[in-house]
Amino acid sequence: MKITLNRINDDFLFECTNSQGNSILLDNTSQPGAKGVSPMESVLMAVAGCSGIDVVSILKKQRQEITSFQAEVEGERIPVDDAKPFKSINVKFLLEGEIDPKKAQKAAQLSFEKYCSVSKTLEPNVEIGYEVFVNGEKI
Repeated sequence: MKITLNRINDDFLFECTNSQGNSILLDNTSQPGAKGVSPMESVLMAVAGCSGIDVVSILKKQRQEITSFQAEVEGERIPVDDAKPFKSINVKFLLEGEIDPKKAQKAAQLSFEKYCSVSKTLEPNVEIGYEVFVNGEKI
């Protein structure tokens, strides 16, 4: 796996591109007019994307009908020397459709305990939690 980062303006805007040519913009969001996400926001996005892929994949294999899937991710940061790494991350899955709530809960559990490489990478230093809602009901 390899990405390429290119600076695309005179400030802090970077384009990160993978080997397939897909890209995202990273920027210093503390500056006015930022045109990309911050690197720390991209970490939260990676957790959401990785676990989202797992949950949808597991539920599709179980023939669950997902009509809407969203994830909200919040991270709490703490100062460590001059850095501010994440102390904790919480993912809230919001699913709608013909979905067995127990299967949705189990899919999220499997993602974080077994499959999600992003959360497994962060896990030694970051407490990661999750909540599952199916058709507006918390599981």
